[in-house]
Amino acid sequence: MSRANEEVEALLQEYADLIAISGGDAFKARAYEKAARAIGGHPDDVAQLGPEGLREIPNVGRSIAAKVVEFLRSGRVPEIEETRAAIPAGVRELITIPTLGPKKAMVLHEELGISSVDQLLDAIHGERLRDLKGFGEKTEENILHGISLMQQAGEGRILISAAMDVAEQIVAELSGITGCVRCTYAGSLRRMRETIGDIDVLVAAERARSFMDAVASLPYTAEVIAHGEKKTSIRTTKGLQVDLRVLPPESWGAGLQYFTGSKAHNIRTREIAVRQKLKLSEYGLFDVKTGRKITSETEEDVYARLGLPCIPPTLREDRGEIAAGLRGELPVLVQESDIRGDLHTHTDLTDGLAPLEDMVAAAAARGHAYYAVTDHAPNLSMQRMTDEKILAQRERVRALDRRHHGMRLLHGTELNIGPDGELDWPDDFLAGFDLCVASVHSHFNQSPAALTRRIIRACENPHVAIIGHPTTRRIGKRPGLNADFDAVFEACARTGTALEINSHPERLDLRDEDILRAKRYGVRFAVNSDAHSTTHLPYLRYGVGTAQRAWLTADDIINTWPLTRLRRFLAGNRPGSR
Repeated sequence: MSRANEEVEALLQEYADLIAISGGDAFKARAYEKAARAIGGHPDDVAQLGPEGLREIPNVGRSIAAKVVEFLRSGRVPEIEETRAAIPAGVRELITIPTLGPKKAMVLHEELGISSVDQLLDAIHGERLRDLKGFGEKTEENILHGISLMQQAGEGRILISAAMDVAEQIVAELSGITGCVRCTYAGSLRRMRETIGDIDVLVAAERARSFMDAVASLPYTAEVIAHGEKKTSIRTTKGLQVDLRVLPPESWGAGLQYFTGSKAHNIRTREIAVRQKLKLSEYGLFDVKTGRKITSETEEDVYARLGLPCIPPTLREDRGEIAAGLRGELPVLVQESDIRGDLHTHTDLTDGLAPLEDMVAAAAARGHAYYAVTDHAPNLSMQRMTDEKILAQRERVRALDRRHHGMRLLHGTELNIGPDGELDWPDDFLAGFDLCVASVHSHFNQSPAALTRRIIRACENPHVAIIGHPTTRRIGKRPGLNADFDAVFEACARTGTALEINSHPERLDLRDEDILRAKRYGVRFAVNSDAHSTTHLPYLRYGVGTAQRAWLTADDIINTWPLTRLRRFLAGNRPGSR
């Protein structure tokens, strides 16, 4: 299951929020927030580190390390529990609402006695928030949207990364059991949906009993929901449902096709089968009249008998893939192996957690041909960037170039798109970078027209090659910008500016639906990790999965290109670059 890092990160972040709610020292709250991020992104499991090892993690001092040790030993930290007890439970519930910060939550409790989401909804509908200082009609709209996001996120769905962690560990456990012929995950996880409701795991074996018993007795199984001969369902200690099905080996292909879904895709394939007087189920493709099994062992065989190519799992959403397959027009989807380099990453010079040398070495270990370092620019003031710091980093990047298996290094920056579309540095300074990513980091609530103009102005700067995390959304936490993205897509196509597919599982921005729209305008894309730690670099798999769901080929994505072609694009010769 997940490393202890995630639990410790959540605990320290909660403590930072509690300090802020209670009006405590802002520097102390910030210190715990930084420590939470550092531990969350640390490559080693903190449960295996002693006090001295913990203190080697950036931003983890003696006091925080002691609290972590206490939590790992006993499961509790008295100081944090005392702070938690001093704050009404209702206020702690309110701060889970995206868009509602700790200070406003405390005001609502102290001024209006609000201590639950239901009470808050009643107060908004009664327009009682508008009399409070710092609140207004726009604040009410934002809070209502935040409650909606929270409720959607609470519908039993988790981020793809959390689901993948569980699924891969279960697959590894079951694959080692005697009699296992094949084992994998299916369902929406195999289709690379951004959030997952439950996990489907399939095993091909002659006998099911040992696999059903094994999944029921896993150390992270909190509850056995159902235990049968064909299916066992468990709930993990994190509340995630896992459904295990054991199929005869000869039915593997049909079962994998059936349980991968989606439901709408399967309805289409069954309709084709019916027209051919066939029946398609999880056990095979059968002749309706005779009951004879025609094929079942591989997905390729099942699709071929229906007159289709094997449709990639990420396309199985009933968005035209069946018709395209029948016409022989399915794209050759981009693969993770096609990605030659990562064009948006951070180091500890700004808000990253690892030094430059560690990030470069980890990228080289992944087999990249090139790699860009793009730390934040000065207008994001909390990062304390200066001209001198970024130029000194450039010298270090140049010195490291080619030292790791010939991997080429690009020195870039992530610029901030200001409220009027302005960027951090003047054009003559920007000209010195190999790569400029530009992103919105603040002023999210501007009017749609202002937001649209703002992003388009950044696209029109000849030094901006990529718009980073274009909608700024955070899944279940922050909605995307209310901008006219069709106008943005049109501007990107006109200026030759690429749009990022940010691979961080909390972002996956652009969404697959946005990418499909943008591609129709002729936009190019960059699949980047936005890594702030060496452990974030593998997130590229989720960005590639999102790109596949949007029908992208390798040629649509600039960081699949050879370096010479990429450099031409970055130099400004972007439209139609070959």
